[in-house]
Amino acid sequence: MSKLNVKVLILLSLGHLVVDIYQGALPATLPFLKDKLSLSYTATGLILVMANFTSSILQPLFGFYSDKKEKAILLPIGLLCAGLGFSFISIPDSLAVVLFMVAISGLGTASYHPEGYKTANFFTGEKSVTGMAIFSVGGNLGFSLGPILSIYIIQYLGLSSLPIIVFPSLIVTALIIYQRKVIAIPAMEHAQRQKAAPKTGSGTYLSLFMLIAIVIMRTWTQMGLLTYIPFYYINYMKGDPLYAGKLVFVYLLSGAAGTMIGAPLADRWGHRRFLRFSMFIAAATLPLMFFVKGYMLFVVLGIQGMILVSTFAVTIVMAQKLLPAKLGIASGLMVGFAIGTGGIGVTLLGIIADNFGVPVALESIIALPFIGFVLSLILRYQEKA
Repeated sequence: MSKLNVKVLILLSLGHLVVDIYQGALPATLPFLKDKLSLSYTATGLILVMANFTSSILQPLFGFYSDKKEKAILLPIGLLCAGLGFSFISIPDSLAVVLFMVAISGLGTASYHPEGYKTANFFTGEKSVTGMAIFSVGGNLGFSLGPILSIYIIQYLGLSSLPIIVFPSLIVTALIIYQRKVIAIPAMEHAQRQKAAPKTGSGTYLSLFMLIAIVIMRTWTQMGLLTYIPFYYINYMKGDPLYAGKLVFVYLLSGAAGTMIGAPLADRWGHRRFLRFSMFIAAATLPLMFFVKGYMLFVVLGIQGMILVSTFAVTIVMAQKLLPAKLGIASGLMVGFAIGTGGIGVTLLGIIADNFGVPVALESIIALPFIGFVLSLILRYQEKA
């Protein structure tokens, strides 16, 4: 097995950061798009459905394509499309055109992630979760930077100036192309892993199904908070958009910190044990956000983000260990299908918000991490492949 290669993982993580800037920025821009296009909450949720379908649910298809042979070209193409698609959503006056631009951005995201996670797997060495966390934390940072970048641009330059956010995509695309030989997957090791991979039985698929269900609960929680914190403080409370953006930023930045802090613990404690612990703490702390105000709200959301998102790299590694010969598909299922399916739940929250109000939609999220914890208790998983 190759050793932990921090240089390659940081390069891949930088691309991951930029791709997820655009994913993270979308929920924060929805209140402004809603006002510009005079959309209902349900119609606004449709934009997220399109984003999740193209960027997440379709991701296993790119994983299947990636598993056939190394497809390094997916990395720069994904970066470029993710940036171009999102950066110009503020220009159209039609919901249909906005959905098209969101789809272009989503397909770029869908093409980058499976190839990125597959490539990263070959450079993690024996510290599988720690290495995967280096790659994953780029995405966490991107999600946290996306809302604050987009809101600052809109607040100070106007919604029509949003296209300037395309520049990170252009710069890092050029960097990935320049370093393409450095991040190439070792061909010999790839062939050896394919031959040594054990056969996949029905028990493996059942475990994978349970793992996907846990990630759906985690993602539904995360996307629900990311979407309805801005709606609650901007539209419902008539508060400062920057305050809502800062709350989302703290939540996601804490998630990035949790990814790096939790990874060594998962390698030491065991993957399943760490997953159970994290889901339990997340379920126990989420209700506190409805009882605190001021700086304590930042503290509670920070703890929630740190604990919940700390399971991100762990679930990727668990899926890859369950499907060692199909790393692209495993990554696509975890980062794509499971996360996308959880994100569709935001549309259900939109229906709740339209009929019962934004506060009820936000409060209904409480049960989700608890369901994830219960599922983790019955998950079957062997630490050693």
